[in-house]
Amino acid sequence: MFGISDYGAFAAAFVLLLFLPGPGNLALISSASKGGMPGGLASVMGLLLGDQISLWLTVAGVAAMLKTYPPLFMALQWLGAAYLLWLGGKMLMSKPGEVPSLQITPGHYFRETLLITLLNPKAIMFYLAFFPQFIDPVQHQGWVTFGVMAGTIAALGFVYCFGVVWVTHHMAERLRAHPKLSSSLQKLAGLCLVGFGFRMVLAK
Repeated sequence: MFGISDYGAFAAAFVLLLFLPGPGNLALISSASKGGMPGGLASVMGLLLGDQISLWLTVAGVAAMLKTYPPLFMALQWLGAAYLLWLGGKMLMSKPGEVPSLQITPGHYFRETLLITLLNPKAIMFYLAFFPQFIDPVQHQGWVTFGVMAGTIAALGFVYCFGVVWVTHHMAERLRAHPKLSSSLQKLAGLCLVGFGFRMVLAK
């Protein structure tokens, strides 16, 4: 189908990968809990756009360039780790019931999640390893094949991310009645982001 060797297996494999914990999932949860549905949906759009950019950069051969020039790959890895550490540190240092001094708009959550996604060099390496497993070298249709795969990833990603945001938003409404518990969960999310940042550095 469109040069994909097993479309059903491709879709099923990506759905399973969506459930793996990572910075993107934490960004969705944080945005929905602080910004409600508007903030959560903006975060979804940022994550999906970041995924698509990483995907098409992979197709264009950027991943090969990163392999050819290791210092560039390492610089990107350090930049992504530093950003995650900064976000996690902000969440850890926040006080219970603290209100931001500036009005945070959905655009803020969009940009934040987009940066988290783009500054994770493992996303490009993931697509480089994932795509070839499902491409039929005989029936491959070039950009059509990649377009169908990209569209499938976007559609499945949107359904999953919307579900995460919807559940988080309704849970957050109940947590707001318990500021200490809400603050503890935010600090836990911040600690996880710091952990992901260190993992990116140590895994290089």
